[in-house]
Amino acid sequence: MAEMITRNVEILAVVIFAIAVIHTFSTAYFEHLARVQPAHAGLWHLLGEVEAVFGFWAMVLLVLIAAQLGTGASMHYLESRNFTEPAFVFVIMVIAASRPIIDLAGALLVWLSRLLPLPAPTAYYATVLSIGPLLGSFITEPAAMTLSALLLRERFINKNAPNTFKYATLGVLFVNISIGGVLTPYAAPPVLMVAGTWGWDLQFMLTTFGWKAAIAVFVNAACAAILFRTYLAGLPTMSAALARLDVPAWVVAVHLGFLTGVVVFNHHPIVFAAFFLFFLGFTEAYRQHQSRLLIREGLMVAFFLAGLVVLGGLQRWWLQPALSGMEPTVLYWGATALTAITDNAALTYLGSLVEGVTDEFKYALVAGAVTGGGLTVIANAPNPAGFAILKANFDDGAIKPLNLFIAALGPTLVAAAAFLLL
Repeated sequence: MAEMITRNVEILAVVIFAIAVIHTFSTAYFEHLARVQPAHAGLWHLLGEVEAVFGFWAMVLLVLIAAQLGTGASMHYLESRNFTEPAFVFVIMVIAASRPIIDLAGALLVWLSRLLPLPAPTAYYATVLSIGPLLGSFITEPAAMTLSALLLRERFINKNAPNTFKYATLGVLFVNISIGGVLTPYAAPPVLMVAGTWGWDLQFMLTTFGWKAAIAVFVNAACAAILFRTYLAGLPTMSAALARLDVPAWVVAVHLGFLTGVVVFNHHPIVFAAFFLFFLGFTEAYRQHQSRLLIREGLMVAFFLAGLVVLGGLQRWWLQPALSGMEPTVLYWGATALTAITDNAALTYLGSLVEGVTDEFKYALVAGAVTGGGLTVIANAPNPAGFAILKANFDDGAIKPLNLFIAALGPTLVAAAAFLLL
């Protein structure tokens, strides 16, 4: 009887997970309801926030578990989940989006873009879409997403930009962030989940995944720059002041110290939470060198990921058998497809639990998981951060999931070609 109840709960979790996925594709409808039914606009706005979807349905799942098995079982399941990643993404997003870090990154990318024999706006655009995501292998993908999205919002993605340009840029950004973090074994969540178990070190990542990912990142960025070269050429030339830092060097150094500390201790929430509290104190003490911290945006992203942790924890019973029965090539494309509807870190973690797998299986699983990481907002942990930063500059303040999926298909196929053919 207990087994039957457990399976019933697992089936219920799959149904709720499917509803949540459908909900993420329907947020524009709820935003429409908020406009036509102002009396309940607050509720519709809440349900129209992509970042709130999985948290909301996770709450529904926990209530239903409590109804079936009792509050003790519901609380036990909740407390068995690991929320380190949502907490880390929140902290790293707020620190990486602080003014000193953004100004430094912007100045660095402007300087690098000047090395390209292209018009200044085009060169900067290509640099942000390539070097920015590759930084994710060193400062972690959530930090790279935050930096790149903020720089794109500051310079390129505004309400007056063409929709095709905005969605194409978003598609390239999401895919490049997902594959750009595989140069090292510690920065990309789907790699982190398996690196220790499978003994993947820095040399292995660089020689097996890294160089292929880097080629795909540069190809995607170059294709986007070429495709929109006419639009980019019409943008104002960047001021030389962008390459200069207005924030004192010592303040930048302190922020970099906080960022480094959080990255180094990314598996130790007590430690990186302490770094974050000291960071908040420092920013309060030197307000004149700060801009608004992305506290609300960071919390919404963390809420999204926490909901995914709760809902994803009960998908193992069908995901693991599905993965273990696939041949490497089929597994690659299966992982790419499954990543679009579930977090790629959860996918690789479940794959790491399958015993007796070959090296080809391991490569196909991780390569497929990172390849599909740009197709939807839920596919890769950093995507909600970029979504939260950029969505206000899209029509109706919402990014349409179908448009994102279509825009990410081309860059995804480039990544697939790199991982399968090189």
